[in-house]
Amino acid sequence: MRYINSPQYDHQQTDKIGILLTNLGTPDAPTPKALHRYLKQFLSDPRVVEVPRLLWWLILNGVILRIRPRRSAKAYATVFTDQGSPLLFNTQAQTDAIAKELQQRGMQNVVVDFAMRYGNPSFESVLEKMFAQGVRKLLVLPLYPQYSGSTSASTFDELAAHFTRRRWLPDLRFISHYPDYPPFIQAAAEKIRQHWQQHGQADKLILSYHGVPKRYLMNGDPYHCECYKTSRLIAEALGLSKDQYLTTFQSRFGREEWLKPYTDETLKELPAQGVKSVQVFCPGFAADCLETIEEIGEENKEYFLHAGGERYEYITALNAEPRHIEALCQLIEDNLQGWQVSHDAERAPRAQCLRAEKYPQ
Repeated sequence: MRYINSPQYDHQQTDKIGILLTNLGTPDAPTPKALHRYLKQFLSDPRVVEVPRLLWWLILNGVILRIRPRRSAKAYATVFTDQGSPLLFNTQAQTDAIAKELQQRGMQNVVVDFAMRYGNPSFESVLEKMFAQGVRKLLVLPLYPQYSGSTSASTFDELAAHFTRRRWLPDLRFISHYPDYPPFIQAAAEKIRQHWQQHGQADKLILSYHGVPKRYLMNGDPYHCECYKTSRLIAEALGLSKDQYLTTFQSRFGREEWLKPYTDETLKELPAQGVKSVQVFCPGFAADCLETIEEIGEENKEYFLHAGGERYEYITALNAEPRHIEALCQLIEDNLQGWQVSHDAERAPRAQCLRAEKYPQ
């Protein structure tokens, strides 16, 4: 086996702590070719699709990748801007804001960056850059508040796969979830409250999360329970009764049963139940992306209004808003406990090792 080496390591370099934010990923462009490449990587992940590999390879390559890239490219084309994919530039903005906030808190030896589980920037490219900057302790924060094997665990798989190829490993900490973290709950509640102050309160608040197959829940995945816990805590922070909000699940794929109730079906049914206005917020999405902007902001709006609804509002994700950045920085600080975080820009470099003394470069 050939390992990734560090022959040019500078022994006078100050050791740093790395903060790696991660998210799902995005195609490089809204084109069928880019979508084919992205979807193949995404849907080939056994954490995402738990189907016997040979059977799934035939379905994926024989059917899905022949049809879906072109269809998905049209959807992505509606959300791409001059800055590129919303998920990409929103995550970049979060990274920049967190780096600035940690610097203002006096952390001088912290390197903050982000990588995408699928697509670019890749784990390998970002980790190599961080290690070249002197990162020897690494804190990884997947931006998935609620844990699922298909998201948080898949992120760890990719991280571990890279580490199996490295000669020199960093100290590692991994934040697998934060569904009930008080600053996150407060940031979400405040976002909704600010929307109410500007637009008034609707008949019903819909808290919509990305769906997963029901069998994942039956096999022990805690995602369903953590989504409901986040919803309950947000509702409590807002002072809502049980009949004033709903938890639903969006973005299902295929024919098998996924977590219910489904967001789209719920929105089609609510007007007949006397609910004429709804506001939708997605507490599982740290940043706006195709699934929030197009699916929730446009497609599901049409379902509700066509069914007889009169007012539909999507409350945007927390993105890089100050309250969210403060919550994420506090989460990072909580998980850095015990690691020496330098507050001194003039910290002395560590001593040279025996290799540097015997074999100077």
